[in-house]
This record gives sequence, C-alpha cells and structure tokens, in this order.
Amino acid sequence: MSNPVPSPASAGLIDPRGPRFGAAITSVLLIVVLILGPTSVAGLVVLLVQTLAFAAGSLLGLQAQPWGLIYRKFVRPRLGAPAELEASEPPRFAQGVGLVFALAGLAGWIFNVALLFWIAVGFALVAALLNAIFDFCLGCEVYLLGKRLFNKPATGAAS
Repeated sequence: MSNPVPSPASAGLIDPRGPRFGAAITSVLLIVVLILGPTSVAGLVVLLVQTLAFAAGSLLGLQAQPWGLIYRKFVRPRLGAPAELEASEPPRFAQGVGLVFALAGLAGWIFNVALLFWIAVGFALVAALLNAIFDFCLGCEVYLLGKRLFNKPATGAAS
C-alpha cells in the first residue's frame, strides 16, 4: 500500500503571492489609520480590523487570515499556479509581529499616547510596505534569523 502524497496545505506550504497580497491590503488600511490619526474613532475601527486580521493569521494560522482568504477565493483562481511554494511558518510569525505592533498602536490610541500610536502603526506600515512593494517580508527574515541562531548544532567533541 502506498502512502498518499500530502497536499501543499497539509504540508504547511503556501502560495507566496498570498502574503504579499495581504501586505498590500494591510498597507492600505494602515495608511488610512495614520491619515485619520490617534483621536479618530474611524481610525480606531480600521486599526481594530487590522489587529483582528493579524490575530487570526498568527493565532489561528494563515488559513484563517481574512486577506489570505480573499486571495485564495478571488485572486488565486485567476492566476496560474505559483512557480514554487513556501513554508507557512515565517509568514505566520510575521503576522504575530504585526499583531504586537497593532496592539501597541491600539494601546497608544486607548491611553492617549500619540507617540506610541504613531511609532507602532508606522513600523507596522513600513514592514507591510516592504512586503507589498519589494516582496521582502521583514518578519519572515527575523523568523529565519532566529531559526539559524537558536538551532545551531553543537560543534566540537565532548571530552
């Protein structure tokens, strides 16, 4: 009896264009948040929406991230298959980093600390723009750097 070949989704592989699409939507939303500023209720609502999107992607997995769902349902069928797939762990970690910055931005709004709001939302926007425009996922790179630093094999002989 032969073993079934795992599907890309079950193997933890994703279409790398999905996170880039999500980063574009995230960028637009965060730009709106910054334009509206730290005293706007509408800006708070938009930031909450993006915070929930980050939470879904990081805590529940990329399959639950709403911008990824939109990509898979409406965009991906219009494109050909990706040239290659990528591991889902780095983008999921990046969603967690985005969540931390979005929560800091929310804290800045809630506690009326405008500087915290501007810095946190600004950093999240820069990271999203790097991914959307240049296909450079800052959170993914941090994840991979951490893997290299903390998964180093021991060298040398034991005495």
